[in-house]
Amino acid sequence: MANQQQVDLLKQEVATAWNMWREEHPGTAIELNGVDLSEANLGEVNLAGADLSFANLSRADLNHANLNRAVLVRANLSGAELAGADLSYAVLREADLSEANLRGADLAGADLSNADVREARLDWALLEGALITPEQHESTAFCRDRQSRMASWLARLWQVISAPLSCWSVGTTAH
Repeated sequence: MANQQQVDLLKQEVATAWNMWREEHPGTAIELNGVDLSEANLGEVNLAGADLSFANLSRADLNHANLNRAVLVRANLSGAELAGADLSYAVLREADLSEANLRGADLAGADLSNADVREARLDWALLEGALITPEQHESTAFCRDRQSRMASWLARLWQVISAPLSCWSVGTTAH
């Protein structure tokens, strides 16, 4: 059950107020499971260790947020902005991260089992020790873009290699 005081404080969308409250209440459990924070401005908010299971964070701004060890089981993070966020050791089992921007995010040790990461941006994301299948990784926009760029580069290379080598025959004459 979500803590209404915590929800109300977060909905003010002022990171400094929330982070100050966290500092003043260091032992307080953050219970935000099932809460609707879609499209909320939560950039730089400290949600470390928070229970956000089943929460709706779709299209929310969570850039540079601290979600270290947060529980986000079945959370909806579709289209969320998570660039530079700390999601290390977060539990994201069955979470919807489709079309989320995770550029430069720290996902080290995160559990992404059965998470939907289709079209997610993972450029420069740290995935060391993360539980993510090769199939999940291949479905991300970053991986597909990289494959497309590689295919394009190889096609250009092939054109150069297979072009007539007219320069080799210039100036040569048979005697």
